[in-house]
Amino acid sequence: MTQSEKAQVFRALHEAPEAFVIANAWDAGSAKLLTALGFKALATSSGAQAGILGRVDGKVNREEALAHAKAIVEATELPVSADLEKGFGDEPDDAAHTIRMAGAIGLVGGSIEDASGDPSQPLYDLLHAAERIAAAVQAARSLGIPFVLTARTENYLRGNPNLEDTIRRLVAFEAAGADVLMAPGLPDLDAVRAVCAAVTKPVNFMAGIKGKSFTVAELAAAGVKRISLATSLYRAAMTGLHAAAKEVREHGTFGYIDTSLATPDMNAFLRG
Repeated sequence: MTQSEKAQVFRALHEAPEAFVIANAWDAGSAKLLTALGFKALATSSGAQAGILGRVDGKVNREEALAHAKAIVEATELPVSADLEKGFGDEPDDAAHTIRMAGAIGLVGGSIEDASGDPSQPLYDLLHAAERIAAAVQAARSLGIPFVLTARTENYLRGNPNLEDTIRRLVAFEAAGADVLMAPGLPDLDAVRAVCAAVTKPVNFMAGIKGKSFTVAELAAAGVKRISLATSLYRAAMTGLHAAAKEVREHGTFGYIDTSLATPDMNAFLRG
């Protein structure tokens, strides 16, 4: 499938009646496994990509992030969207440049957020944030494919759990041309419903926070169109590693082998 065809498939998922889960891969192997399991689209996770480099979220540069995304794109025939953080720069041109580079490596979607990375002002002011989204949208439209631009407000992850301001930002991002809207960390289904009711574009809900992750059916009923998994699958894999290695180190036993995928089963996924 060509990049344009993948982009059309990805856009169609957002226009279909039902909600869908976009699974976040962290390398080529996990991308192949998730593809074989029947997910319809994949995404990257900035936290997972940092983790495989031995870093914390936010400590990966543009080139590293795009190389990470490219490996996932090349491992699957599914549409892939990337977590592009703030676009690796503060100015609208930085966000636009990142989107153009994302298109060049085969991505068919990407997100730009309003988190500044500056502890003294964790979020960009609304006008500047909207200008950054508008520039990213313009870059996406220049790619010649129906690239899906997601605009994220990080209010609930950056110490400002203000639903009114969250909605104000998402409405502004929709007006700036974003295709999908996202507010990670929404605390409950009432907040999810309020966000979905306030905008007309598809809403992405981020699952992966304890106590703030709901079922696909609940989210669909609240108006959510796309459900992403953030770092949760990567953390689940690392949890398995931690438990297995701890068993060996502390007890000298290998019980984890009994519940692990056998090599032939793993190879079946990787040959796909």
